[in-house]
Amino acid sequence: MKPEDFDFVAKLLKERSGLVLSKDKSYLLESRLMPVARRRGMKGLDELVAAIRRMDPALVKDVTEAMTTNESFFFRDTKPFDQFRERVLPALLTARKDKRQIRVWCAACSSGQEPYSLAIILKEMEAKLSGWRIDIVATDLSTEILEKAKAGLYSQFEVQRGMPITLLVKYFQKKDEMWQIDARLRAMVQYRPLNLLTDVRSTLGAFDVIFCRNVLIYFDQETKGKVLADVSKVMSPDGFLYLGGAETVLGISDKFRPIAGQRGMYELSGGAGAAPV
Repeated sequence: MKPEDFDFVAKLLKERSGLVLSKDKSYLLESRLMPVARRRGMKGLDELVAAIRRMDPALVKDVTEAMTTNESFFFRDTKPFDQFRERVLPALLTARKDKRQIRVWCAACSSGQEPYSLAIILKEMEAKLSGWRIDIVATDLSTEILEKAKAGLYSQFEVQRGMPITLLVKYFQKKDEMWQIDARLRAMVQYRPLNLLTDVRSTLGAFDVIFCRNVLIYFDQETKGKVLADVSKVMSPDGFLYLGGAETVLGISDKFRPIAGQRGMYELSGGAGAAPV
């Protein structure tokens, strides 16, 4: 790809999605965009970039989605889900005993493995949660990946990545060469298209738990700060924020502080403070 074409596409992606591509990521741009060019019957990236420069809205959307769709797998990194089950839920069940409602947001949910992992945990605790309303809202920039998430259909390779065999047998049905998660669990997750660079406050409402894992690593410092500021405005004063293992709020935002002894978990700096965990 020509340097000037790379610069143009990188700038467009930064504006549309927050994704920052350094020069050494040219290979990634080419590998993700060639399938887009082929689907449109184009000869190569030169023709694709020329069409992007004409700002065809549908093409710009396809290119943005192709570059921002990232892999996911069930119960990724294990620890956050153990924390959710053993510490966060018990704390919230105490703190919300009068309201009996908990809201969870999975930001940049990709193909749905994260929200469905949470749904499985909640299903396993069904008896304890009787009479409670627990909403899981999952959002992503890509409408195409959200359709895959809604369908809940996964390959053998995908279900082997993190899904214990006992839970696979319990909550999935074989569909030809694919596995589909149970309709009851699919119904537990509300999927919505959302760009994290937009104002999320009026769109989503408030949440008690927010998973925004392995998202900030793709943004520059300024964009990270903006996203965290927006997230802080939709989190309950005593809520919990999860970031990825390689992510932090330190030096980026003063809206959150780490929860002592709980790696990857954060609470609001100026709020009531998270319930003891």
